[in-house]
Amino acid sequence: MDIKGLLIDLDGVIYIGDKAIPGAWEALEYLRQKKYRFRFVSNTTRKSRRAISWHLSAMGFDIPESYIFTPPVAASRYMQDAGKSRAYLLVTGDVDRDFAPVAGGDLPATVDYVIIGDAGDRLTYDSLNRAFRYLMDGAELIALEKDRYWMASDGLSLSAGPFVSALEFATGKTAVVMGKPSPSFFDLALRDMGLTPGEAVMIGDDVLTDIGGAHVIGMDGILVRTGKFREEALRAAPVRPGRIIGSVADLPGIL
Repeated sequence: MDIKGLLIDLDGVIYIGDKAIPGAWEALEYLRQKKYRFRFVSNTTRKSRRAISWHLSAMGFDIPESYIFTPPVAASRYMQDAGKSRAYLLVTGDVDRDFAPVAGGDLPATVDYVIIGDAGDRLTYDSLNRAFRYLMDGAELIALEKDRYWMASDGLSLSAGPFVSALEFATGKTAVVMGKPSPSFFDLALRDMGLTPGEAVMIGDDVLTDIGGAHVIGMDGILVRTGKFREEALRAAPVRPGRIIGSVADLPGIL
């Protein structure tokens, strides 16, 4: 393949839970040695950018924080560009750290945005109903991602998408999606590498979010059979990856 750079998913591609995908470290080292540019575009919304970097370091990966692009980072920039800062964050973990410069408290009287990610046990009737009321009072809905499910360490788990869809249905509003497959999200990482879509390829485990999103902006995609990959999802998908490989460990053999 004649490419200069790669956008790489993290969860399900580089690691699952607290375990690295076998051969992932060697694949990234190969990319460094061959002078490929690469960035990580993850829909993970349970950890801040810094926490993700620490998590990777604990598994033996030396990846700069600046190489990691997440939906909270994109959403924070979106809010800054709009000159608005009042937000109801329906998230979990330490993701609020990525909003520290712009977001208000969790329970303000009025907000400009309802921001929803994969919030785990915070997605209760009360929290969703509060989000619903803010939206009905004029707030804009921001979805950090709209994935249907993801591969947790104990098996497939619901992601933010089903809950975003519920709020859209109830309010009649359409969420602004920050993570994959949003074209602007891919573009954010491509611009950081100084590359055009035709000069890069996307590596992911989700044929719709990763591969489909890449196709929209003119990027080819490589699908891995790790993480949440499912044969039935591939067969039903309206898009086809340029290549399908067993795991990220197979990258050196096809580049």
